[in-house]
Amino acid sequence: MSKIVVIGSINTDMVVRSSQLPFPGQTLMGHSFQTTGGGKGANQAVAAARLGAEVSLIARIGDDAFGKMSIENFKKEKINIENIYTDNDAPSGVAFIVVDDKGENIIVVAPGANATLNEKDIHDAEDVIKKADIILFQLEIPMSTVAEGIGLAKKHNRMVMLNPAPAATMPKEILHSVDIITPNQTEALTLTGIAVNDAVTAQHACDVLHGMGILTVIVTMGEQGAYISSENYKGLVPGFTAGVVVDTVAAGDTFCGGLAIAIAEGKKIKDAVQFANAAAALSVTKSGAQASIPMRTEVINLMKHVSHS
Repeated sequence: MSKIVVIGSINTDMVVRSSQLPFPGQTLMGHSFQTTGGGKGANQAVAAARLGAEVSLIARIGDDAFGKMSIENFKKEKINIENIYTDNDAPSGVAFIVVDDKGENIIVVAPGANATLNEKDIHDAEDVIKKADIILFQLEIPMSTVAEGIGLAKKHNRMVMLNPAPAATMPKEILHSVDIITPNQTEALTLTGIAVNDAVTAQHACDVLHGMGILTVIVTMGEQGAYISSENYKGLVPGFTAGVVVDTVAAGDTFCGGLAIAIAEGKKIKDAVQFANAAAALSVTKSGAQASIPMRTEVINLMKHVSHS
């Protein structure tokens, strides 16, 4: 079984569904409320676990009800929680999300204990990191912690995958050590200054990131699919249509978890992206973050029976 280590955030998502997204100063009446597990790190860990990997999560929670609920959820998903540390001074991370009837969302995150994940925590987990096939990072934890984790992963010659979300400018010395980067269009613009609208502009953005030392760049482009630029393949891999879009909260995280396990299993890059696209397509047909992430059997079934969008 492939071993994936995720170094990242844990949040509890509080989701209100409304007919539209609010304007500044506007009060809207929503029509439903849901509390679910979230945080980009946790979402990607759950995705990789449901899709068939042996997953360890390195993260921080607060000593509170949200933290305890997260731990129980990870146990159910069979995720290794040995390196999830409890912070006695900071609350667990939370996210407040509004989703409209089209599936679009706005999100405000209070990071809490995610912001205290530190370099010592990373080194305490070195035994887990050095045995992983892929180490997966995002940017809801301190940049210094990301840098420390990437450095430790490369010390042990482990593959590093970075999902540069939420969008942020990043030091070139960090990017130089990344093997695979998976920005969406917004994040690609932040990192490269290039607005990605199609395959041509996607390749231009990829070329900038290649110039920073990253060999494999995959730009996720929503319904269009994902654009790959690597040594062995360049081109747009179309997405799948799995049903009516309910919300897109965890689509990117599901894609990353799916991509990580597919690559860890030795799939060629185009096949790995097809698998990740299918997983992401299924996630948008359900509400919530972790609640929407599909199982491996669902993804395989979609790939067999449903055409690309």
